[in-house]
Amino acid sequence: MLTVLRVHLPSEIPIVGCELTPYVLLRRADKSVFTDDVTEFNPIDGHFLRYKWYRIQSDKKVAVCSVHPTEQATLQCLGCVKAKIPVAKSYHCSTKCFSDAWQHHRVLHERAASAVNENGSEEEEIFGRFSSTGGNGSMTTSQSNPSLSNGNTALYPATVTQRGGETWFEVGCNKTYTPTADDIGHVLKFECVVVDAETKLVVGSASTLLTSRVIPAPSPSPRRMVYVSGIDAPGNQDGDGRISSSGTFTVLSYNILSDVYATNETYSYCPPWALSWAYRRQNLLREIVGYRADIVCLQEIQSDHFEEFFGPELDKHGYQAIFKRKSGEIFTGPNNSIDGCATFFRRDRFSHVKKYEVEFNKAARSLIDALVPSAQKKNALNRLIKDNVALIVVLEAKFGNQGIDVPGKRQLVCVANTHVNVHQELKDVKLWQVHTLIKGLEKIAVSADIPMLVCGDFNSVPGSAPHALLAMGKVDQHHPDLSMDPLGILLPSSKLTHQLPLVSAYSSFARVGVGLGLDQRRRIDPATNEPLFTNCTRDFIGTHDYIFYSADCLTVESLLELLDEDSLRKDTALPSPEWSSDHIALLAEFRCKPRTRR
Repeated sequence: MLTVLRVHLPSEIPIVGCELTPYVLLRRADKSVFTDDVTEFNPIDGHFLRYKWYRIQSDKKVAVCSVHPTEQATLQCLGCVKAKIPVAKSYHCSTKCFSDAWQHHRVLHERAASAVNENGSEEEEIFGRFSSTGGNGSMTTSQSNPSLSNGNTALYPATVTQRGGETWFEVGCNKTYTPTADDIGHVLKFECVVVDAETKLVVGSASTLLTSRVIPAPSPSPRRMVYVSGIDAPGNQDGDGRISSSGTFTVLSYNILSDVYATNETYSYCPPWALSWAYRRQNLLREIVGYRADIVCLQEIQSDHFEEFFGPELDKHGYQAIFKRKSGEIFTGPNNSIDGCATFFRRDRFSHVKKYEVEFNKAARSLIDALVPSAQKKNALNRLIKDNVALIVVLEAKFGNQGIDVPGKRQLVCVANTHVNVHQELKDVKLWQVHTLIKGLEKIAVSADIPMLVCGDFNSVPGSAPHALLAMGKVDQHHPDLSMDPLGILLPSSKLTHQLPLVSAYSSFARVGVGLGLDQRRRIDPATNEPLFTNCTRDFIGTHDYIFYSADCLTVESLLELLDEDSLRKDTALPSPEWSSDHIALLAEFRCKPRTRR
């Protein structure tokens, strides 16, 4: 006979939108133990499993803290209530929690007040409908019995099941269940029974487990676009915070942190439930979709996650996708978990013209064959073969070309997306990879008069040799990074130049002097004109991510605001329940410059 030995959940906390799949340990009649599912269509020993999920309906619904979602709320911000800010954002678990969070919480009030003053109604933030704001104030009140239902009557189906004096409502009949907003604050119960395949009668007693209370999925606080072009006209802004102009387009670059690297050992300060891929993928998708960028460059996106999740999900939102997986020669995990670079673009704004795939491993072999003696080739390969790639996509704009080019001529844009080698001791490899990519882009630029966008995680801080090559067009021959070149691949140093007029988009903040722009300028390093950080972990904080653009063809209209360190350090570092990568997203809006006929 089939027997259920044990049932448990890998996820310690149920979260809205994140699948719950219990681990069921079974024993066959021959005493062998296994975990495979046993359905009515593939019975074992004449039996199969039947599953049910219940939500306890008779318990008192509990509000959860907006800062610490695993804690019950005891305080509510009256300012949020009066201003009609979503009720979930108004709850706090203690006076200390509210006091500590106030400097960040009040931003909701300030922005909402500004939105009401400007628009006469609540303004939709950069995350669109996923978060809205309104009102101001800072009062708190005791919250002993909050009502979170939509209206006075809970909208639940009538059929319930009575269990031991408690009222349980059946919410699912599959092994996997995804909690909904109706489940927030309630306990869930999973029930598994063995059923006789012939009689359809239950055999033995049910195996059950209870979850902790379901919590809402924490979402990142909204980030606004900041004008840097000097044209600070609210009338240019549409309902979701983007600039509405036929001659502009937006570009997002984001290292989303591959699941294979998101280990509890590396990020021990992040709660395990917030580090799980089931949670992070939903939070990342919500953030990425909310930016509504025309072009999206993602790094560290696993092959299986691209094919099974991001590709299909972003397709629903109007994006076409192109993916380039890392070479995988030195990767030791499953092939489908090898990460790479993915470039998405809106089908209504751009069409795909051409793509180029850069495999630095192939370039390394060609270089070694030409420069390195046979006896040293093995060591040289070990140093240069790192699996990194770059994806270059040429797109044609579909939006109006009002004065941006010669009338009737196609408006093309070349977008490079890359993730450069991570090892800090391999400064020569980093610089060589960037130089190899730039030389490839130069060839494209020669063959077509086309704006260039170079996005990605370069694992190089401002002032490093790779950054100097990109931003300045050359590397000084006395740069300290050049002292590390055991293979001689950077010689002569005079070759480390290029003719592309590249400028870092976020350096535009350095010339902004008023309003919100001044606040952002404080988050720029005055020595390099780059953000103080784009990568923030417990052990490292600094800038590794950039969006470079052709300054002769494009101008920066606006930039996604940078985050301050204090707001991230409240959760120790990234990733956190609020932000699901150890990097922050960069987003720039560009306008094509008018060009005269040649």
